[in-house]
Amino acid sequence: MADGNTLWHGRFVGGPSEALRALNDSLPFDQRMFREDIAGSRAHVRMLQAVGLLDDVELSEILEALDTVEGEMEQETFDWSESDEDIHTAVERRATELTPAAAKMHTGRSRNDQVANDVRLVAIGEIDSLKAVLASLIKALLDRADEALEQEIYLPGYTHLQRAQPVDLAHHLAAYCWMFLRDIDRLSDARRRADVSVLGAGALAGSSLPIDPKMVADELGFSKLFDNSLDAVSDRDFVADLLYSLSAVGVHMSRMGEELCLWASSEFNFIELDDAFSTGSSMMPQKKNPDIAELARGKAGRLIGNLTGFLTTQKGLPLTYNKDLQEDKEPLFDSCDTVRLTLLALTGMINTLRFNIESMQSSANSPYAAATDLADFLVERGVAFRQAHATIASLVRQSLADGTKFTELVQAHSDLGPEAAELLQPGIGRNRRNSHGGSGAIAVATQLNNLRELVDALP
Repeated sequence: MADGNTLWHGRFVGGPSEALRALNDSLPFDQRMFREDIAGSRAHVRMLQAVGLLDDVELSEILEALDTVEGEMEQETFDWSESDEDIHTAVERRATELTPAAAKMHTGRSRNDQVANDVRLVAIGEIDSLKAVLASLIKALLDRADEALEQEIYLPGYTHLQRAQPVDLAHHLAAYCWMFLRDIDRLSDARRRADVSVLGAGALAGSSLPIDPKMVADELGFSKLFDNSLDAVSDRDFVADLLYSLSAVGVHMSRMGEELCLWASSEFNFIELDDAFSTGSSMMPQKKNPDIAELARGKAGRLIGNLTGFLTTQKGLPLTYNKDLQEDKEPLFDSCDTVRLTLLALTGMINTLRFNIESMQSSANSPYAAATDLADFLVERGVAFRQAHATIASLVRQSLADGTKFTELVQAHSDLGPEAAELLQPGIGRNRRNSHGGSGAIAVATQLNNLRELVDALP
């Protein structure tokens, strides 16, 4: 039998089995919440003193003990015990070793409201950190977009992975900026939902003691206080919200990773990756692999799995707290760590890659890429768009069928001629599309300025 010195051992004869401890104990993963747990305990005991449930000496001794515990954990000198089934037990055990007054630390509190508050504090801290890392990636993309706009770099835009219309490279890079800005907005929304203090809800029904949950919430920096004790101890919607937000980041990183893989291939040859952000092959000496981009693509499955797994865990839970909710931490911690690491690596890759301008632009210079511009040319002269579309499509079909140069067919057509043929010159058509959000240089410059203002205004 294992050590029976748990916070709940008084009800039981003997200690828990080894099998129970192996399954039940959460310390291996929840010990990373020690700062949040100790912060919550500090706020709680100060409140207990304010309402007369602790005296000044007891408060001072407990706070000093908590400082010691935090220092030992920070410095990795803390002596963990077999009886420490979770971070709450470990902190209380050690604090009580330092002062008997710490035996009063859990007055008016349950681990149910305690852990829920800890996870909320962790979520808020992780969100603030991840938003900053996302902002760094957006700034890197913006810097490269500014560089591309100044050099007037363009490439094929694609639909169905088929060449469609030439677009400015800056416009392409800016598209990812907007994706990641939406991710920041989603994270901000998830933070708002996490920003609710639940200390004071107790095990499930509140407390008969004269506690002051609002005082605790204010000290911990929460902007809101729980309204229903049953909901407070069992709510993990904010975890699911954060996991979804991180899954969306993962999908966007995956999409960008896929394009970077394509662009780095010999078939596209649009970019050259820096050696520091590439790997090689143990067998093939010539290889230079885009592992960061591939892992960014692969990690999306992991992030989505964490979300779907946790939603499945929650779906059948009756009110209120159930041990199933212990399964919130590992997917939360894993998703936060995965997104942070991947964003940092992608930022380094974006900052250091080199654009192969000639390959990009030559791929966009096919006369067929200007087919839409030719249809617009006819529309500007009063031709109905559907008729214009059919006219240009017939010329493309004829060129492909009999090998006649598309330029010659355009010049010879009575409704087109030499003026329309000028649109077939490399890079000309892309700058005609200056409608709002378009790919023309004027519209793109406006867009990049707007992005800069939004990023600079981020909290």
